[in-house]
Amino acid sequence: MSARRTELSRRGFLTGSLLIAAGSVLTTACSTDPTGGSAAGAKTTLNVWYHAYGEAGVQQAVLRYATAFTKVNPDIAVKVTWVPGDYAGKLNATLLTEAAPDVFEIGDFSESLARRGQIAALDDVYGSARSDFNKNAVDAVGVDGKLYGVKMIDDVMMLYYRKSVLSKAGITPPTTFDGLVAAAKALTTKTKGLFVGNDGIGDTPGLAVFSNGGDLVTRDGKVAFGSPQALEALTGLKRLHDDKSLLLGFTTDWWDPAAFTQDVVPMQWCGLWAMPAVKTALGDDFGVVPWPAFKAGGAPVVRVGGWTGCVNAKGRNVAAAKRFVQWLWVEQADLQKDFAESYGFHVPPRTSVAATAKKLSDGAAKETVELAQKYGKHYPGTWDTAVSSAFSAAAAKIAGGQGEPAGILADAVKKAQSEIDKQLGR
Repeated sequence: MSARRTELSRRGFLTGSLLIAAGSVLTTACSTDPTGGSAAGAKTTLNVWYHAYGEAGVQQAVLRYATAFTKVNPDIAVKVTWVPGDYAGKLNATLLTEAAPDVFEIGDFSESLARRGQIAALDDVYGSARSDFNKNAVDAVGVDGKLYGVKMIDDVMMLYYRKSVLSKAGITPPTTFDGLVAAAKALTTKTKGLFVGNDGIGDTPGLAVFSNGGDLVTRDGKVAFGSPQALEALTGLKRLHDDKSLLLGFTTDWWDPAAFTQDVVPMQWCGLWAMPAVKTALGDDFGVVPWPAFKAGGAPVVRVGGWTGCVNAKGRNVAAAKRFVQWLWVEQADLQKDFAESYGFHVPPRTSVAATAKKLSDGAAKETVELAQKYGKHYPGTWDTAVSSAFSAAAAKIAGGQGEPAGILADAVKKAQSEIDKQLGR
């Protein structure tokens, strides 16, 4: 599953179609005249798109934010468009039309949007606050020295484990890949030992490469996952499959903690967003660790994804759109904390805001924030569906023993490089 499909699907899209104006729900998808929350005599109306978050309360929160913005900026009304289903597909199609939103969010950042001139540079939006955003959040949205988005939330992904189950089996939380393989095998009894995704792959290919000191794509757009380090680590994933220690085909995928909270597996790759549900189900009987280093010389890894606010560079209201993004995601610390803490757990990208987020200040949540600061990795901006699919398909074949690993990986490198060259106009 590609990074973007994972990021979108894990939130459990709603069905149907509706548009929401700040303060009112519009039951028709073709309305262009929002009334609720609009300022009387506003000169500009911004259309702001969000994908349909599955967490309860997000819809009401973004309406509240929009209304608060208009209250202090009465010349700018805000229409919130709540987009269910294939958000990425609908967004990409709409960006090519006059109905394109003024402001929209995207999952893992795609620099092709900047290179095609579809999103505006936002360096002026950051201003002096730029240094307050964590390095991952800034690096993830950078293209040729400019910043083309403002990170709204960091979604941290790590390995959950059941303290009591591992303790009873005499197993310490794994700190090496060998240890992870051994633990998963030993914990596979009546149930499986580890869940990384229904396909047995999930995020593991990228984690494997990073954990062995490798990279996926270089800053200058060269595919890097064909390196010896990458091949070694990807080949190592076959051990988990050979041992039959991976849970496959569960009722929900890795982004939902159900397999972990329902005692189906004692270890699961999941995200910080699931921690409130995990804590409700298990109390303190769980811990978190990064994906372990593949071997000596490698490094542990946690993946940092999340959502980024962007401005339509071709829209009619660029200045107003920038003001909205600046007000909400740079200036309003309280709203940023609310968005990060109240609807699942997420990390505010601004370090000063993260430091004051009370729900992330102790226990496993605090550990996760620290893991992200120490070991966080994000996918490169060229990591679109075509590139990631070529890589994941190759990793699945290698892990499944479906051919000669070096040849499989070399073919994937060629496919991925061709796609990246198209992105970069080479």
